[in-house]
Amino acid sequence: MTSLLAVLIDGSIYASWLFLVAAGLTVIYGVMRILNMAHGSFYAIGAYSAASLVGWYFNNGMGPAWISYLMLVGAALVAGLVVGVIIERGLLRLMYGRDEILMVIITYALLLILEDGMKIVWGVSPYFAYQPYSELGRTSLGLLKVSNYDLALVGVSALLGLGLWAWLERTNQGKVLRAVIHDREIAVAMGVNVKLMFTITFVLGTTLGALAGALTAPAISVVPGIGIEVIVLAFAVVVIGGLGSIGGAAVGALLVGLSRAAAVHYAPEFELFVIYGVMSLVLAFRPEGLFGRTLVRKI
Repeated sequence: MTSLLAVLIDGSIYASWLFLVAAGLTVIYGVMRILNMAHGSFYAIGAYSAASLVGWYFNNGMGPAWISYLMLVGAALVAGLVVGVIIERGLLRLMYGRDEILMVIITYALLLILEDGMKIVWGVSPYFAYQPYSELGRTSLGLLKVSNYDLALVGVSALLGLGLWAWLERTNQGKVLRAVIHDREIAVAMGVNVKLMFTITFVLGTTLGALAGALTAPAISVVPGIGIEVIVLAFAVVVIGGLGSIGGAAVGALLVGLSRAAAVHYAPEFELFVIYGVMSLVLAFRPEGLFGRTLVRKI
């Protein structure tokens, strides 16, 4: 029973992190049909920004620890907003309407540029911002002790998912956005400013990626290459759930998280393969993903 509880807890924590990482990627693809290879770099920029700010705060003994949590979110919002606007206005806007494969190549080139840019700005030495993680302490669940920060991450992930759903389903802007998703040409004919919706969507996606990195920074060593590691997992999650589906990203993250936790506890030798095994199994029966929609080709 303790082992099963450990699998459920570890799987839920890992799934919440995966959803945070994959949410921005699936939002951008759902609206803009851009498979954004540079999404992992946004995650890394958020992690570096948060670790730098929080590390400076604690190293200089600036004040109470609770302010550091606001700094994590604030660093992500600023980084995501600035980087998102610059990239969308300066690069992607010039490429709209091009083939999806070309957009993959462009965003991959952007990934390489951003990775080297981060090395220039932050160097190659690791950054640590462990204080927010340790400040919350641990909670005993039976025989297990779980970090309160990790439990809080589960709550943040759930709130984020509900917030995205409410925005898309319950607000006028969300309804306009869904109209753009279903038929871009008709949306333009009806007077929708599609370029503005693209800007909002891309900035939202970059901010979500940066937020995932900022919230992860206290639990890891922030080093070069973390963005490349993350993008592979994010792609696996959105492919399982269905490209462009928020609900699919949540279910995909949960499947991957629980499968990985079960492998870690019961068959560690399969940990590296279980994620891709789940993806292969889903795609064998549902090539478009669990919640993916078959797109009708216009002639």
